[in-house]
Amino acid sequence: MRWNQGRAEIDAMLSSGEPQRVPASREHADNLLGQARKHLVSARAVVENDPEGAYAIGYDASRKALVAVLENQGLRATSRGGHIAVYRSAHAQLDRPLGVGDNAGCREVPEECRIPLAVRTPVR
Repeated sequence: MRWNQGRAEIDAMLSSGEPQRVPASREHADNLLGQARKHLVSARAVVENDPEGAYAIGYDASRKALVAVLENQGLRATSRGGHIAVYRSAHAQLDRPLGVGDNAGCREVPEECRIPLAVRTPVR
């Protein structure tokens, strides 16, 4: 798959080994989206009694949704890039037109959210 928006940043990230090229997989992307949907249901179920846990589950749901976008493009974050590579890859490609205004698009990922990718992402 070829894309233009964010191409220079993605190419630079590929050169530094943050994401890597993999065969694009719609099947794996769909699997990740299914997991993300389940996480959202779980987050809603626990939010009253465990808001921090709900936040963590919600964060993981959003991360997996972004990983699904990358998988569909034939990109995968590596242990070098981790969660921030997922965010940066999505931000480079989607921020504008989706990032207009303070309440739209991808925002900065808080430092405390940078959890090693291998811990949270299933490998196909």
